Formats: sequence, structure tokens, C-alpha cells
Amino acid sequence: MRHPIIFDTDPGVDDAQAIAIALRHPELELLGLTTTYGNVDVATATHNALLLAELAGRGDVPVAQGAAAPLVKRRCPPPAHIHGANGLGDISLPPVKGRADGRSAAQFIVDTVNARPGEVTLVAVGPLGNLAAALQLDPTLIERVKQVVIMGGSIREGGNVTPVAEANMFNDPHAASRVLTAGWPLTLVGLDVTHRCVLTAEHMARIEAGQGELGRVLAGSYAFYRDFYRTFLGIDGCCPHDSCALAWLLRPELFTTARGHLAVVTDGDAEGQTLFAPEGRTFIDSRWSRTPAVDACLGVDGEAVSDWIADVLA
Repeated sequence: MRHPIIFDTDPGVDDAQAIAIALRHPELELLGLTTTYGNVDVATATHNALLLAELAGRGDVPVAQGAAAPLVKRRCPPPAHIHGANGLGDISLPPVKGRADGRSAAQFIVDTVNARPGEVTLVAVGPLGNLAAALQLDPTLIERVKQVVIMGGSIREGGNVTPVAEANMFNDPHAASRVLTAGWPLTLVGLDVTHRCVLTAEHMARIEAGQGELGRVLAGSYAFYRDFYRTFLGIDGCCPHDSCALAWLLRPELFTTARGHLAVVTDGDAEGQTLFAPEGRTFIDSRWSRTPAVDACLGVDGEAVSDWIADVLA
């Protein structure tokens, strides 16, 4: 079975790892990369997406540039201490030959989904402005998309940029609220599972050997990212957050999910927090169950997922 996907991304070290999987895995038909600000500004994100595709010998994959800022709130500076100023660990990079698609990311999503109704899966691993804009352009997308897989949020784990909020949700909580409650088939792959997965140096050595010139970029950026994880979180390796979304799509048996209702806090000290009310559970008020039911990943075989990532890329 092949999965036609659009990969919405803000590359980003862990995005680069996931993009390599999307470009290589035989069960994925990568219809395009759409870019957003987040780990880097949107122009850098587009540059990196074009570069990664070219290094993989897939310069034919369309790249459409999208959101440059949140819908409502002020944009936060890119986290250069995590991903480097260039998003790829500040290693030297070759020039890019290709150019972005002339359409906006939102228009590319609308056009691609409508051309293949019922077939396309949207995999989004950055702030969710592009998906929110696509819904604004064509609200009927919720009826035509096959499924939506979101890397972001946190149900029980707590946050990684605030005490309660995961980075993608915090960067654009208003877009996240629109996307997570739109009513389309959606699975949230958040910190509850991505923090259980670790790419080790041994994994990355295999990946570098198996990916040619792209492997050099993946390994070089990994070294920068690993230093952050070692210093700030005490992990010897890195959490491959964005690759976990593709792992769920292709290896769902490695995950445990629960059905329930999501909401996103858009203002105040808890902005960006994802709230999850399990389906069928009664609370003191019905407000937490007012949104359409979705699936959220709550458990994972982290070692198996990390090994799977290395196996795919080696």
C-alpha cells in the first residue's frame, strides 16, 4: 500500500531526518513539501526543503512556501540554539539549484487534495498555519483529505517550550485550534511518544553511511542537535520528533492511541497547551467534549521506532 502525502515542515534538524524518510520510503508517494516558519524563518525553511530534496536526487518534488508568521500572536524568534541559525546545525551547505513552486503552500495543498480526493494524507510537523490557511481557502477539504497526521502537542508529558506547551502548538495556537478541531480524520503524535524515542550516535552512523551526500548533512546537523539534548535534557542522542509522525503512518502497531476531544489554549500563561478529553468520559461540564473526536498517541515502543528510522535510512 502506498500513501500519497504532502509533508508540511519547518526544517529543522529532526524535520530533515523525516524528509529523508519521506523521500526514500517505498510506501510513501511524496506529492510535495510545504514550508512554514518555526525552527527557522520561512525562506530558510524553503531553502532547506529544496536542498534536502536535491541531495536525495529528488529535485522533482515540488516545494511550496507558506506561512511566515502566526495568525494572531507575535512570532517568536527561531530557536537557533537548538537547530542552528541555518536550521541544519550551522554546517556548510551546498547551493540550491531549484526554485519553489509559484503557488502558496495553502493553495498547493488545496489543489493537490482536490486533484486526488480521498487519497492524500497531510503530515504536518511544524506550526499549523498552512493547514489553517488551506481550510480558509476551501473548507470542504475536510471531506476530501484521507487523513491528517500532526506532530505536535502534549497530553500527559508537559511542554518543551513552556511548562505546558509543545513548540508547534505554542508558535501558532490559533492555527492549531482551527486545525485540530476541523472535523477531518486526524491523529496527534505528540511529546507523549516522541520523548520516548531516541536516535543514538550508532543509529546516525548507519544513516550517514546509507544516505550519501544527504547523509553528510543529516549527520552534521545531528551532531549540533545532539549537543543540545545532552546539555539541556541529559539525553545522549536526539528525539526524532518529526519522523515519529511517519512512523505512526507506516507502523501504527508500534503506538498506542486513544480516541477523544482536543482543544488548544490560545491565550494566557497556558497558551499552546493541548487539552484532551477521552471519548465517553463524563466531566463536570460538557465543554471539554464539544470538539470532533480524533486520535491521540499516548504510548509507543520507542526503541522499535528509533530502530525503524535507522533501518529505513540505512
